[in-house]
Amino acid sequence: MPRTVELTMTAAVRATTDVLVVGAGPAGLAAAISSARHGAHTLVVERYGYVGGNLTAGLVGPCMTSYSLGGGEQLIRGVFEELILRMEAEGSAIHPSRVPAGSPYAGFITYGHDKVTPFDPEAVKVVAAEMCLAAGVELLLHTLVVQPRLDGDRVTGVVVASKSGLEVLEASVIVDCSADADVAARAGAPVRVGRDADGLTQPMTLFFRVGNVDDAVVEEYVRAHPDDRRPFASIVEAARAAGEFTIPRRGVGLYKTLQSGIWRVNTTRVQRRDGTDVGDLTRAEIEGRRQVVELMGFFRRRLPGFADCFLLDTAATIGVRETRRIVGEYTLTLDDLVSGRDFADVIALCGYPVDIHSPTGSGGGVDEQLRTANAYQIPYRCLVPVGREQLLVAGRSVSSTHEALGAIRVMPAAFAMGQAAGTAAALSLVDGVSPRQLDVARLQAVLLRDGAYLGRGFAGAGRGV
Repeated sequence: MPRTVELTMTAAVRATTDVLVVGAGPAGLAAAISSARHGAHTLVVERYGYVGGNLTAGLVGPCMTSYSLGGGEQLIRGVFEELILRMEAEGSAIHPSRVPAGSPYAGFITYGHDKVTPFDPEAVKVVAAEMCLAAGVELLLHTLVVQPRLDGDRVTGVVVASKSGLEVLEASVIVDCSADADVAARAGAPVRVGRDADGLTQPMTLFFRVGNVDDAVVEEYVRAHPDDRRPFASIVEAARAAGEFTIPRRGVGLYKTLQSGIWRVNTTRVQRRDGTDVGDLTRAEIEGRRQVVELMGFFRRRLPGFADCFLLDTAATIGVRETRRIVGEYTLTLDDLVSGRDFADVIALCGYPVDIHSPTGSGGGVDEQLRTANAYQIPYRCLVPVGREQLLVAGRSVSSTHEALGAIRVMPAAFAMGQAAGTAAALSLVDGVSPRQLDVARLQAVLLRDGAYLGRGFAGAGRGV
């Protein structure tokens, strides 16, 4: 156990609000916008100087499919759809309906990649912030949550740190969209981490972008080598045998962007690091950038179309796929996804397949053997942590198993869960009940009115979509 010291200090109350949203990533954006649109005074705190989370700081993209697994029906709409349509109108996104599986925008991947959404991360910073402000959301950037405040089992606010020092934010309801269940865990709510057998989590990846790529050469090569399960897999194996490729990957994950000659790269892999430990995060950032240097040299030497490429940028933060998951009123399982189980308290549908990157080896990714239903449901109870009141959780830290998380951890699903959580937070205040006691039928009716999708005819949703 580390040595501890006792701290006694006072901090000014900076703000008192109805709904406090922690984190302005995909889940947090949708939660804050939805909460404010339903009349709650809403404050969102974000550690970076801009909104977007993995959409922006993480350079993660494209958004994985918001459609059913077969690509026939758009499942995730609402705030997500509104953001994409606004960006598409100014030429900074392509609506997923126009992006087929196997295309360069989809990383040449077919299974689970029909109808992905290419977008410009810089545009997200502006458009998403404008949507927040138009809804009446108060933004507090450059602010990190340090510790929640409790009154019995009720979470009443948080202590935050910023250039202004330590301050207190008080709130009637808190929506934890930190992606790591920071508020829930520090408030004492039970959490799980990683695989049941050993607690290991999926590896981290530092996204980066390269420029001056010959698009036509890349596309021609990939099409001419269909036996490579992943792009350039045979070249990677030859380079590994020659000692030129040390990264535990079996191919190169790359996605065409909206700009000619610029591609996103999802190929670094940092394993056995804890995304909630600052020492591990530090080591992961350093290792991720070392791998970028190695990959850039490999690209120029070996990959067709990349001979004259240059490094455009690396993400501001390493991408973390998995950390804590709350123990909620219900835990979503792989069987729920495979069977397309119907839930009376459904608040979102998703169709992305199980995508678990190996915590220890070079394998993993979208698993065609673990076939989910064409569409599956996420129930409200997964957002409600046991043991703590006035708290909801949205995003990749909701209540699920390690295997189910591998499917629902992607950004469109986070938008859908965030919209449900933010709407629920605001409605609970209007109705004078805790989020746990909210009439879910009322929540569902409001979500439908706001453009969310809960299945055809709603009853029996999840199969045959």
